[in-house]
Amino acid sequence: MIDDPDAREPLGEDARFDALDERLRTAREQEDKRTKPAVGGEADASYRAGNRVLADLLGGIVGGVFLGWVIQQIFPRTAPWGLLVMMFLGIFVSFRNIIRMSNRRSD
Repeated sequence: MIDDPDAREPLGEDARFDALDERLRTAREQEDKRTKPAVGGEADASYRAGNRVLADLLGGIVGGVFLGWVIQQIFPRTAPWGLLVMMFLGIFVSFRNIIRMSNRRSD
């Protein structure tokens, strides 16, 4: 063994360091591929479909209740039936839209 520091090879010229650098570069590339978020992938499509189902359901219920309330304000003798009928109509339309969307996606 030589103890002279000038006799050693520079760090960039040692084959072991070059092999280690290559292995580290490969490991980083594999990790980047593994942790990279999916753009336009199946997860995004499922997330969008779930949001649409939630929006259809809430929109149908809220829209039905609002229309029922408006009908009840215009025709006071329809209380509480105008509100109830329109709410259930909104729920029915919401579920119909959700079923149509799920049938379309399964094809």
